[in-house]
Amino acid sequence: MYDDEILKPSNTGRLIADIVPDTFAYIWSRTEPNKEMLALLQDPQWQPVVIFPEEYSQPERVICAENNSIANKKPLFILLDGSWAQAKKMFRKSPYLDNLPVLSFSPENISRYLVRKAVKDNQLATAEVAALALDYIGEQGNAAQLELLFEVFKENYLLGKERKQLPKGAAFYKLKTGND
Repeated sequence: MYDDEILKPSNTGRLIADIVPDTFAYIWSRTEPNKEMLALLQDPQWQPVVIFPEEYSQPERVICAENNSIANKKPLFILLDGSWAQAKKMFRKSPYLDNLPVLSFSPENISRYLVRKAVKDNQLATAEVAALALDYIGEQGNAAQLELLFEVFKENYLLGKERKQLPKGAAFYKLKTGND
């Protein structure tokens, strides 16, 4: 996580821990990587995989979403949480990530995150990417829960800025009642 990202009320990365119990979050430092994080990347029970657009990686590192070739270990998905400029910086300037495989998604839909506008259509919010990763490993129920939580977050954030009430058909009521 980029150092100021945790302070942003628009941060969606924090939603992941509400769905995934094995969530680890670390503040990124170019010069002093977190020792616990480095140890986690070396833990043999995990298969670390960086999730990032393939256009920024060497082709030999890329695992296509259609080609599920993650080893027989628990996947440790690494999501770089920050603005797109910050995420690209973290990707380029983190040598401990250089030898890890990169999983890239080509989303069918553009980002639904209206709080921050991405430059490219394949640039999704952190929670949107995490939902794709959950779906990729067969956790469709958790992916759907995270997508719904993301929708609730987005609606409340946008309406809170305008000081409006949620309409009755909002995602919040679907999450609250469990109905579609």
